[in-house]
Amino acid sequence: MTERARLAVVGAGPAGLAAAIAASARGVHVTVIDSGADAGGQFYRQPADDLGARRPQALHHQWHTWERLRDGLRAHIAAGRITHLRDHHVWLVQRHLNGFTVHALLGPEQERPAEVLADAVLLATGGYEKVLPFPGWTLPGVVTAGGAQAMLKGALVLPGRIAVVAGTGPLLLPVATGLAAAGLEVAALVESADPKAFLRHGRAFAAQPAKLAEGAQYAAALLRHRVRTYARHTVVEAHGGTAHGGEARGGEVRGGERLEAVTVAALDADGRVRPGTERRIACDTLAVGHGMLPHTDLAETLGCRLDGLDLRVDDEQRTDVAGVWAAGETTGIGGAALSLAEGHIAGRSIAARLAGTEPDPRGWAAAARSRTRLRRFFAAVDAAYAPPARWTELITDETVVCRCEEVTGGAIREAVDELGAGDVRTVKLLTRAGMGWCQGRMCAPAVAGLAGCALAPSRRPFARPVPLGVLARAGETTGEPEDD
Repeated sequence: MTERARLAVVGAGPAGLAAAIAASARGVHVTVIDSGADAGGQFYRQPADDLGARRPQALHHQWHTWERLRDGLRAHIAAGRITHLRDHHVWLVQRHLNGFTVHALLGPEQERPAEVLADAVLLATGGYEKVLPFPGWTLPGVVTAGGAQAMLKGALVLPGRIAVVAGTGPLLLPVATGLAAAGLEVAALVESADPKAFLRHGRAFAAQPAKLAEGAQYAAALLRHRVRTYARHTVVEAHGGTAHGGEARGGEVRGGERLEAVTVAALDADGRVRPGTERRIACDTLAVGHGMLPHTDLAETLGCRLDGLDLRVDDEQRTDVAGVWAAGETTGIGGAALSLAEGHIAGRSIAARLAGTEPDPRGWAAAARSRTRLRRFFAAVDAAYAPPARWTELITDETVVCRCEEVTGGAIREAVDELGAGDVRTVKLLTRAGMGWCQGRMCAPAVAGLAGCALAPSRRPFARPVPLGVLARAGETTGEPEDD
């Protein structure tokens, strides 16, 4: 299957939809390509229609914003100006002399190919959760914070009966309050950030009163649901019970085990666990998260430049590759409001550039001001919610770090200490950490931490695994890509 579009938007979250609507309103034919069964992305994830959700808005923040996006998308689809391709999993964007080809795999099995030809591409691929391992994190019942939220929003399913929400970052608040409101008992919210860190960034936070009010609402909800909060604490270990009443040791998971409790402890000023502060909390679910990382795989294969881990863009949201724009979390983690502002700017810029005219920044001045304020705000958020400085000390030699290849912390330390490895690539070659199905997306932060080096992007040829038959036929419609 091949589609033709002037603009291909990869991702149907807030950034992608805002860009698609803005560009379509100015005469651009847009194809929105998304892996979801419906639009909304992770932020506005929707339950399937056959689940019969009577009040889906109860699971969402800023529902009226979503309604405006949804209604705008539907209107442009009805007018024939936007095509929305669902269940399309993009694995490569290829650049040609005459434009771009977006390669995707169709459906849940991801085996049938599809291609979209376009004159320009907007990457709105969002972000994914940063995972920092600890003993017991592979136990059934331990999920990411975003995973617990996705289960609730998308499937109307509670991950258990009694939960602990832990880690660091602003995502923990909506996850804890959302689970509690849905009827799950939240035994504790464990946040490793130091409250004093927020005072050091008081000016940036004060510049966003709406965000402060939002935080106050979450705090009130935690009190209402009697969720106990432990600030400047971390999860030390997750414990699994067995059918015989035994317990997992050293983070090793045996058959039949499932989460039954976690141990949390206070942190000192240096980010180390304070001896004697440990306490055990019974639970069957641990929703844990340590922030987000941007999805940049497609951008990297196109040769787009990064700033650290974020995709670099200019004031129009253009990358340094002609014809490629980007918006939302892929340019830096910043939430839905920032994604909407960036998407709107990108859509208007794309419409002007495709029409052969110079964009007028006055047309998006309000969005640009919002973008500036929100970027400053989330820079402060990122600094305040930094993971504990000594988090790698929690990883025992028996703790599995790379789940795909079952590489332990001890194996990585051996590669670093005895074999002279000092960077993620060398550790990967020596231990196979990061060589499995996810290609290091999950374990890279931990491998970098244990190797004592900064987390760096890892360029991959494809954004997801591809069947060999699909790979062999790729490009038959469009010919050879342009040489870089």
